[in-house]
Amino acid sequence: MRNGNGRRQPAIFFGHGSPGNVMEDNFVTQCWENLGREIGKPKGIICVSAHWYTRGIRVTAAPNPGTIHDFGGFPKAMYDLRYPAPGSPGLAGEIARRLAPVDVLLDDERGFDHGSWCVLAKVYPQADVPMVQISMDATMLPHQHFALGTTLGQFRDEGCLLMGSGNIVHNLPEMDWRMRDGSYNWAGRFGDYIRESIVADRPDRLIDYASQGRDASLSVPHPDHYLPLLYVVGARRADDPVRFETPMVEYGSLDMTTVVIGA
Repeated sequence: MRNGNGRRQPAIFFGHGSPGNVMEDNFVTQCWENLGREIGKPKGIICVSAHWYTRGIRVTAAPNPGTIHDFGGFPKAMYDLRYPAPGSPGLAGEIARRLAPVDVLLDDERGFDHGSWCVLAKVYPQADVPMVQISMDATMLPHQHFALGTTLGQFRDEGCLLMGSGNIVHNLPEMDWRMRDGSYNWAGRFGDYIRESIVADRPDRLIDYASQGRDASLSVPHPDHYLPLLYVVGARRADDPVRFETPMVEYGSLDMTTVVIGA
């Protein structure tokens, strides 16, 4: 079943940056708001967040998952925020079925982390779209994450938005607070390599991102923020248009690019 307008739902990788964006009105958050208005409300959301990196795969299966405040050092008002989107045990079960023979644990205790709700609070502020989160298995290789994205992409034809949340370049120790709109050379080169590979429809280059040597090791010191991108590009179809929103780097080493596929 497709969404009400009969179109296939998109797959979107959100460069989520700081959780503090949820409290701001800026160029990036306005982009997210505009995307919500543009694509309309899907039947459901399947989210792969940088902030759920596990051994094995888990899927949120509670009917009403809680809001996880998995960050520190922010104003009290951020910890008071809630994103009460409903869960979808039925969708979680169907994901587990389709990913077989890969084992998937249905998790009825885990809530939504800031990689999902801090973005969706701008995209769908009414919190009225059912959502599930799926964790990334830390034991899998990049090509396996890509393959999971291809399978999850089936749900796009059934009214579900596939959402990845992370950052193409994410190196917090290298951040320079004096470079609000600046980029290190290595961060710029790596971001360009990724965007050019997406435009050329070369998933092999995205999977083998480590081939970029020092640029890759500095841009992706840990894979958790990069891998959600592979799920989104894995869901790409031959006829899908692709575009980039907010293709910029903040503080030298935080690439905020949002990748929109199929919208």
